[in-house]
Amino acid sequence: MEVYHVIRDLVSLLVVGLLMIWGWRALNWVWLTPKRLERCLRQQGFAGNPYRFLSGDIKELSTMSRQTRAKPMPLSDDIGPYVAPFLHQTVNQYGKNSFTWIGPRQRVNIMDPEKIREIFTKFNDFQKVRTNPLLTLLVSGLVNLEGDRWSKRRKIINPAFHQDKLKNMLPAFYQSCCDMLSKWEKMVCTEGYSELDVWPYLVDLTRDVISRSAFGSSFEEGRRIFQLLDDQLVLRIKLLQTVYIPGWRFLPTKTNREVKMKHKDIKESLREMIRRREQTIKAGEEGNEDLLGILVESNIREMEAKNMGMSIEDVIEECKLYPDWQSKAREEVLHVLGDGKPDADGLNRLKVVTMILYEVLRLYPSATELGRSVPKEIKLGNLLLPAGTEISVPILLIHHDKDLWGDDAREFKPERFAEGVSKATK
Repeated sequence: MEVYHVIRDLVSLLVVGLLMIWGWRALNWVWLTPKRLERCLRQQGFAGNPYRFLSGDIKELSTMSRQTRAKPMPLSDDIGPYVAPFLHQTVNQYGKNSFTWIGPRQRVNIMDPEKIREIFTKFNDFQKVRTNPLLTLLVSGLVNLEGDRWSKRRKIINPAFHQDKLKNMLPAFYQSCCDMLSKWEKMVCTEGYSELDVWPYLVDLTRDVISRSAFGSSFEEGRRIFQLLDDQLVLRIKLLQTVYIPGWRFLPTKTNREVKMKHKDIKESLREMIRRREQTIKAGEEGNEDLLGILVESNIREMEAKNMGMSIEDVIEECKLYPDWQSKAREEVLHVLGDGKPDADGLNRLKVVTMILYEVLRLYPSATELGRSVPKEIKLGNLLLPAGTEISVPILLIHHDKDLWGDDAREFKPERFAEGVSKATK
């Protein structure tokens, strides 16, 4: 009987000890660490909303995004308030040296070019952000790798983006453009004119171009994968706007089940396409000059040379204007290309079109921000960033920054790229 009481007391002590450890870790995660980071950054001149228990700025961020999207997009190139309303408001309210709260994680905005250069060159000190593990099912591959694994994967993928390989994809681009224009011509032929919403057509054009250039003859299958990726994007936004609680991904919630199901469907589709392409290449048949064929061929060579290629899983993750300038672009295209089929040499001589593309990418970047994490305390310029801090490089706001681009930073002016990219900013 005494032994029973001793064992019971020991078990009770162990349970109490574990509860105290977990309780302390939870308190440290949701309160003590965020308040310590906030105090440290405020002492260095940074400003932002006070930390709110567990949620941080997420509720305000989600509400503002939802309210903004419910309104029509203004006819202006100043898209910051619409695309990233909370980030835009934070920088306007607190200045460039500001921070936000993604749940209990503090995120510092860095907009100084010299600091940004340091962040992206010291990639071992400023690592990619690891947040909700479910997000790795939606966005993975090269974008999430670090160190040697990133270098190895990049080496295998590089051949797919050599200029001579990209030139061979031009017919795919050309065919996709012709298909879209023929649809527009049919609409105009009926009454001699037609008003249309170009957005869905441009979305389809992008999908079609990538499907043809990435999957070649399998581009119809590529279209199906795009639909699955669309569904995943909705889920990704939902995950980004919630606070991740450790262990939550293992619960059979509706969102968790959807994420895993979509991830499984995409992997199975890509795995079958990759398997067929490997068999074709190994059999010595003529390979396709599409991205998938180049990736698989490059991977096979690497495996034969050093046995260091990517697994099929790795390959799967990688598969995933205005009237005056419009007139100038049209005149240049007709002068350089005439009525002929565009080729790589002709496209390289389209200076006006290139300036327009650069300006569009500046005003409408493909990503609004990039995040990095600080695993250990580090100096960044005159800042001392404590371990656990996250960094945001707000690309959209930097591209619209009047201090860097001039007072006309939020206006569409391709002429700023007349002398190339390096001379376009201050």
